[in-house]
Amino acid sequence: MAHPEFRAGDTIRVHVRIKEGDKERVQVFNGTVIGIAGGHGDVNDAFTVRRVVAGEGVERIFPVHSPRVVKVDVVRKGRVRRAKLFYLRDRVGKSTKVKEQLAGLESAEAAPAPQP
Repeated sequence: MAHPEFRAGDTIRVHVRIKEGDKERVQVFNGTVIGIAGGHGDVNDAFTVRRVVAGEGVERIFPVHSPRVVKVDVVRKGRVRRAKLFYLRDRVGKSTKVKEQLAGLESAEAAPAPQP
């Protein structure tokens, strides 16, 4: 299954198939993408998602082509200036927030400013 396009800084919702005993269920993992390993369409590409639960940082690495990853939803696009956001590990509280990328930002920058 093809996942939607996402980058570092995006907040995503990953639906993961979990096996408990003889039952299977789908668990959702919400968090911020802090890095993408590979990205060339190879079999061993992976992405790392981080979230804070009860004051403790939790990171999970998901292989892109894993059959356990059922679905990936992009909740919001983040505006960051680097490919790996490992500096978020050292931050606490509101400083862990990533600015949201506005939808019309790209077209507004490309358009020339109106002349008076």
